[in-house]
Amino acid sequence: MSTLAELLAENTRLSGEAADHLQTVVAEWQLLADLSFADFLLWVSVTEELHAGGGDFVCVSHARPTTAPTAHPEDVVGTRFTVEEHPQLAKAMREGRICREEDPHWYRDLPMRREAVPVTFGGKVIAVLSRETNLAQPRVPSPLEIAYLGSAGDLCQMIVDGTFPSRDNQTDTHTSPRVGDGLIRLDAAGTVVFASPNGLSAYHRMGHESDLVGTRLAPLTRSLIRDPFDATEVSHRIIEALDGKPSSRTEADSRRGAVVLFRALPLRPSGQAAGALVLVRDVTEVKRRDRALLSKDATIREIHHRVKNNLQTVAALLRLQSRRTSSEEARLALAESVRRVTSIAMVHEALSISVDERVDLDQLLDNVLPMVGEVATAESRVSLSRTGSFGVVVAEIATPLVMVLAELVQNAIGHAFPDGRPGKVDLVVERSARWLDVVIRDNGRGLPSGFSLERSDGLGLQIVRTLVESELRGSLSLRGPRSGGTEAALRIPLSRRV
Repeated sequence: MSTLAELLAENTRLSGEAADHLQTVVAEWQLLADLSFADFLLWVSVTEELHAGGGDFVCVSHARPTTAPTAHPEDVVGTRFTVEEHPQLAKAMREGRICREEDPHWYRDLPMRREAVPVTFGGKVIAVLSRETNLAQPRVPSPLEIAYLGSAGDLCQMIVDGTFPSRDNQTDTHTSPRVGDGLIRLDAAGTVVFASPNGLSAYHRMGHESDLVGTRLAPLTRSLIRDPFDATEVSHRIIEALDGKPSSRTEADSRRGAVVLFRALPLRPSGQAAGALVLVRDVTEVKRRDRALLSKDATIREIHHRVKNNLQTVAALLRLQSRRTSSEEARLALAESVRRVTSIAMVHEALSISVDERVDLDQLLDNVLPMVGEVATAESRVSLSRTGSFGVVVAEIATPLVMVLAELVQNAIGHAFPDGRPGKVDLVVERSARWLDVVIRDNGRGLPSGFSLERSDGLGLQIVRTLVESELRGSLSLRGPRSGGTEAALRIPLSRRV
């Protein structure tokens, strides 16, 4: 299904600013759906004939309530209605006022009541919202329902007025408090006239023991917040909403340790001050878990950093031992050990700065492989190249994979080009959703006669076989292509690792 922006572009000639306003309405309208116990559908005219009484409408977005059964279990986006099928849409657009059906409307065996709310921007009606309430389950009027519906009515009238939602001080609607988290209604003087059970519970967590109704919310909230700056900020946001100014989400710690999110919305239907809505959410446990995760993540990165430092110390000790050794064979073995330890240290260095235990293998290998060429032989004139991308891999396979690739490149340089012969080693990488395939190809002298990977007693190939089979759960093969040289083919499963 197309996005809202695509549907608006396909079906309307709205300006960019008008389309942005409809995006803002959609970003905020879950609040309307929950307060209204109703579905909200956004309709736009697909012709220029509406003011003449004709034309079709297309639904470009849909919000279902979380507080009541939906009136549209099916997907409505993309549906077209004529004026005869939904006359309130055209009437609301022409007259610029909320139009209600006098009698319930039957839709797919469900009784529903429909209202059309014109969306005004720049003094012009650019779209229509339909508020469609499922009447299959009768609702008993309660103080909560009356307060919700009254607040929804004020906000809908502000949509008609073009004053809600405001593009100023836009907040992140995905993390802001919702109706179900806690709602408090204030009158024009800032006194609480209604508090939902969750709203009352949030204030109880903050330290207010009695009922909220009849209290002045701004000074009460200020007295409950620990930090003076936060206390002033939250109370100021509430007062601003009473003055008709929109506000963004605010977070504060109470004196009792509870962490609460606040958002205040002005209510000014038809330009008349009607108080404000304050949405609250107790996020104490969420913040506690976030802090625990951050602490754990910092600890893991610190461990990687210390392991890297320790491995670098081991590599330095091996280099020192190599300088004091007279045997050329021993010096070469120690140099290879330094290279292996340094390769592992580089992986831990990359993980120490990673935020999600993942490694950019391309960047890491660009640092490791040149070091391999230097260690292989001082007289080496072998060039290394890579085709394709390894991408990002999880820490679980980063270390063994880097070790395997380094050993295979080391083996190719050390055995395919004796006596400093020039040549090249190519890494060809192909990555799919499930597999990582790597071919390490050289143009050297090829495999010796009767070579068998299973019977090879070289330390490097033994390390490679062990890591591929036990750690990477992959497969490795060595072959001599007709064109000469040697190819090492490595296949590693990724489906459950990235």
